[in-house]
Amino acid sequence: MSTTERPRILVVGGGYVGLYAAKRIMKKMRYGEATVTVVDPRSYMTYQPFLPEVAAGSISPRHVVVPLRRVLPKAEVLTGRVTSIDQDRKVAVVTPLVGEAYELPFDYLVIALGAVSRTFPIPGLAEQGIGMKGVEEGIGLRNHVLEQLDKAESTTDENVRRKALTFVFVGGGFAGAETIGEVEDMARDAAKYYSTIKREDMRFILVDAADKILPEVGPKLGTWGKEHLESRGIEIYLNTSMDSCVDGHVVLKNGLEVDSNTIVWTAGVKPNPVLARYGLPLGPRGHVDAEPTLQVKGTDYIWTAGDNAQVPDVAARKAGVENAWCPPNAQHALRQAKVLGDNVISGMRGFPQSEYSHSNKGAVAGLGLHKGVAMIVMGKTKIKLKGRLAWYMHRGYHGMAMPTWNRKIRVFADWTLGMFLKREVVSLGALETPREEFYEAAKPAPAAAAAPAQKAKAS
Repeated sequence: MSTTERPRILVVGGGYVGLYAAKRIMKKMRYGEATVTVVDPRSYMTYQPFLPEVAAGSISPRHVVVPLRRVLPKAEVLTGRVTSIDQDRKVAVVTPLVGEAYELPFDYLVIALGAVSRTFPIPGLAEQGIGMKGVEEGIGLRNHVLEQLDKAESTTDENVRRKALTFVFVGGGFAGAETIGEVEDMARDAAKYYSTIKREDMRFILVDAADKILPEVGPKLGTWGKEHLESRGIEIYLNTSMDSCVDGHVVLKNGLEVDSNTIVWTAGVKPNPVLARYGLPLGPRGHVDAEPTLQVKGTDYIWTAGDNAQVPDVAARKAGVENAWCPPNAQHALRQAKVLGDNVISGMRGFPQSEYSHSNKGAVAGLGLHKGVAMIVMGKTKIKLKGRLAWYMHRGYHGMAMPTWNRKIRVFADWTLGMFLKREVVSLGALETPREEFYEAAKPAPAAAAAPAQKAKAS
């Protein structure tokens, strides 16, 4: 960490908003005008809309993450967490990955922590559940699913086999529907290489407490998406929830009980809980309360945006929708970050702030190879697409939204190679415990086993 006499702009969070806001600020500010410091527990930003494709093996995991130091070469990037903020002294407490916590003074502050998985106190969920918020979870889910096929192929116990081949997904929004669609697609392909496993032997279950899935694309496309997934043998249970999953025994509120080794939790997100320790004004759901200018209410030196912010939807309110707020998606995050960066520069120079306003351009979702839904908004016209064309729209939109040309090219290269080469179906579960084999070889021999050898040497 370096020290500086220049004003410091502290960006808390290196996700979509944090990365783009810092990049915009550094592009707009004059040489030596300020120091930009980004603090995040990870040294990279993850493009979360691609996590389902990572889980399915359609994109290399390294290609959906963006190294912060590479994209922000002139910024300070600190790997750690901001655990508290003293607004009176303008000091943040940073806890690094290793070592003692320390105080970091700042002049301007950007809160871009994003969101975490929204969970409930369901027995067994913490021990059994798999989230889908980070690239590590995407890789882990892929390895886990393929490992379950390996287990089912190798066992003679029918109960073990059935449990391994049952996959439960909780949450029917974009994350849940896209993930189950991609993973089912991958498992269907993988089954071709197993002599005793067919797609009919697997059981995929999608559960949601709402009365529909994919609400972001509207009721008609949501209904089509449900019917499409069901046509692929996926069981969908709406208006229900999971009561428990202790030891993999899943109990749903509608009375269904199944045993499963795979329980994927995608039932929404919530603002990062650490926000409660920053002394900022929070909305009823824990979001930082922001003005249309993205300034935190009651302050003139703190800005916020993205999933952790409650930002008024100016465009919707002008259209007559009362109490409209910007939804937590990449479409808004990218545009908010640019306005936020410009407003930070304006704030430093004493200029007026600009309001953030953006009309919804629609939504796209992929449900596996060559399958998807899309709703494109052009003025007052809504264009609804489904199937292969919607899938192309999904890949085209998110491919271009991926930060940096380096990563765009790599993602499109993965997709191009996938057109000519078969999908990889190898499980690399040992990556999660890479030292285990070496430890087994290097650990001291038990005393009981060592005794005979010592006795023979003495004789």
